[in-house]
Amino acid sequence: MIKPQGSWVAIPTPFNKDGSIDFGGFNTLIDFHAKNRTSMLLVMGSAGEVSLLSLEERKKIITKVSTYAKGRIPVFFGSSLATTEQTIAFAQYAEKEGADGLVFTAPPYLLLTQTALYQFLRAAMGAVTIPVGIYNNPTRVVTNINPETIEKLSLEFPHFVADKEAVPNVQQLAEVKRRCGDRLSILCCDFPKYSIILPTLALGGDGSANIGGNIIPREMAQMCKPWDTIEQVNLSKELYFTYYPLTSMLYAFSNPIMIKPALDYMGLPGGALRSPNPNLEGAKLQELKDTLDMFEIREKYGVK
Repeated sequence: MIKPQGSWVAIPTPFNKDGSIDFGGFNTLIDFHAKNRTSMLLVMGSAGEVSLLSLEERKKIITKVSTYAKGRIPVFFGSSLATTEQTIAFAQYAEKEGADGLVFTAPPYLLLTQTALYQFLRAAMGAVTIPVGIYNNPTRVVTNINPETIEKLSLEFPHFVADKEAVPNVQQLAEVKRRCGDRLSILCCDFPKYSIILPTLALGGDGSANIGGNIIPREMAQMCKPWDTIEQVNLSKELYFTYYPLTSMLYAFSNPIMIKPALDYMGLPGGALRSPNPNLEGAKLQELKDTLDMFEIREKYGVK
């Protein structure tokens, strides 16, 4: 049973110039991360513009990415759809097509009670046998998945292996860890405004589910290792503060508005964003390039 640990990178969905999905680009990104110490990938998360993909596109991504990534790097797929029935059918499709794992979120816009949210997640998790996780991001979906709900699910489903937290609330992290112990891998986002990587690791968390690893994969892999020695504690702190200006720049706008042009600048497949997401241009694009140059990103990772 795969349990996420270290640097779990949420990658964008690369598009061709005609707006179609660039599956060759997906392969390039998979190879890039397998080479540069990323622990595993998250495909079709918020950084993957998942809400702008059709159902058929989502299915094709699962089939093609699962096939190519197998044996190279584990991949979990964002798998929440509009209804419980659709989510179950999609999760079962992903399992059949060889997905390593699935991630579920609270359904947006519905403002579910914790009881209703538990029933939704219970139905989704119970429909498959492969590893599953949750992505708790109330900023995007409004509803928080409370620690009590997470605890109930962790006791019921041994294949519920990961909780990714994107919250400005260390108490949430502490409560999940207190209630769930080592049953779950607890990972956090790398949003600098929340700055919860170091608190997560200090509480016994397992790493970060991040977007910074798209650009600095080796550094994020080192930064996000669980703390089992004082040397690792000091290394995480040093890397966190060294690269803070870069991760702050990557979050200047919502994902993946900064990630895609950064990848393009490195010679990696990012491509345009889907409307209504705006493509980055002008002074902010130049500021992004200047920040990447300050850290010599193209010299370290750029494709010649």
